[in-house]
Amino acid sequence: MSKRTLALLAAFGASAIYGINHTIAKDLMPTYIQPYGFILLRVSGAAILFWLIGFWAPKERIDKTDLLRILGCAFFGMVVNMLMFFKGLSLSTPINSAVMITISPIIIFSLSVLILKEKITFLKIFGILLGFAGALSLILFTEETAQNAENIPLGNALFLINASSYAIYLILVKPLTVKYHVITLMKWMFLIAIFINLPITLSEFNQVEWSRLPLDAILKMTFVVVGTTFMTYLLNIFALKHLNASTIGVFMYLQPLLGILFAVLVGSDSLNMLKVFAAALVFLGVYIVTNRRASI
Repeated sequence: MSKRTLALLAAFGASAIYGINHTIAKDLMPTYIQPYGFILLRVSGAAILFWLIGFWAPKERIDKTDLLRILGCAFFGMVVNMLMFFKGLSLSTPINSAVMITISPIIIFSLSVLILKEKITFLKIFGILLGFAGALSLILFTEETAQNAENIPLGNALFLINASSYAIYLILVKPLTVKYHVITLMKWMFLIAIFINLPITLSEFNQVEWSRLPLDAILKMTFVVVGTTFMTYLLNIFALKHLNASTIGVFMYLQPLLGILFAVLVGSDSLNMLKVFAAALVFLGVYIVTNRRASI
């Protein structure tokens, strides 16, 4: 199996985990943990995991010239991105969060062209727009109740900041993936993120009644830390080593689709022809953008 194929599978795996996360994380807030407290749990847990496996990774020293970029990656990818997403999710709905993230590929593509000088091709633009149309149709024509959603407009606005911040992170981290090992980048970025997040998140973290958490909540928190944080960042950074940033971005279109499929599996949603059609658009858009001919 080629490295490109592995990279595509990694990007798909990350999107699948993110798609499931929209529902799982929403179930935990604010009953068991507040959004900002959840962020401290995420970055601390991920940092511990990355530093543990770092013992078996190559030992690399970060060049002083890259310190500012790594700080920027931590700020946009593990601070602003996470804080805005979880706060927005606590105010809005899982489907809204899954769909709002689909603006990221457009932002990523625009920044990739301006900063990374990626080539603009008709096929790539067509694939991005096709995937966007499929993802958008999932929210425009999908009925959803707004239970446990205190302020949907504000939540959606925070999702927009979240999507933009993650797009900036992917652009900033792309050059570093060529220079450093994946684990080297992740362990330092998450360590930095702990200290930046600490003043904002510590208060809500201390409010969690850890001894009274039911097993279900503990398992879901474990999924968010190990799956949504540790695994997704690891998979995406690996994928970035072999794919363009805009190609990684288009996989975000899979999130609302996979989120709904997960809801179907657990019995909280159902399939219809519209969702099948939207799914076809998403997969076709992803196929077009990830096809080598789209880069020609």
